[in-house]
Amino acid sequence: MNELVNQAKKGDPDAFTELMRSQMQNMYKAARAILNRDEDVADAISDTILACWEHLGSLKQAGYFRTWMTRILINKCYEQIRKNKPVSVQDQVPDYGYWENKYENIEWTQTLDSLPQRYRLVMILYYVEGFKINGISKMLDMPKGTVKSRLARGREYLADSFKLCREGN
Repeated sequence: MNELVNQAKKGDPDAFTELMRSQMQNMYKAARAILNRDEDVADAISDTILACWEHLGSLKQAGYFRTWMTRILINKCYEQIRKNKPVSVQDQVPDYGYWENKYENIEWTQTLDSLPQRYRLVMILYYVEGFKINGISKMLDMPKGTVKSRLARGREYLADSFKLCREGN
């Protein structure tokens, strides 16, 4: 991936297209952790791609591309939320049709969606996207201790949710 980043930084549009294509699934999952509507997810991703192209020269090290891109994506997602502040109840109903392999189980998806957003994003970045605590800390601009506590609270929340599901059956 570093080679694609370096080629894209030199202005190669094919390298940039390939680079973004390779990150599309990761971008979708991260954006979906924040946004409920697929239209908003698509807008945030397209805004992210444009911002990455326009500001790729500011990326200092190719090895940090994914973290840099994800930070831009998160900012674009929050912009979408601010843009669409008045939201109807219907818009809050998640659409489960587009989740990837790790989200095929509808109960798992519903449980992840039920996590408060501050836990959901950290949990998905850590467990699904494979980011380390340091990377998440830098990406979200929060102390490592906060990332760790949100992971712990997210795990507790999921454990309680699954316990309730088992007791209910």
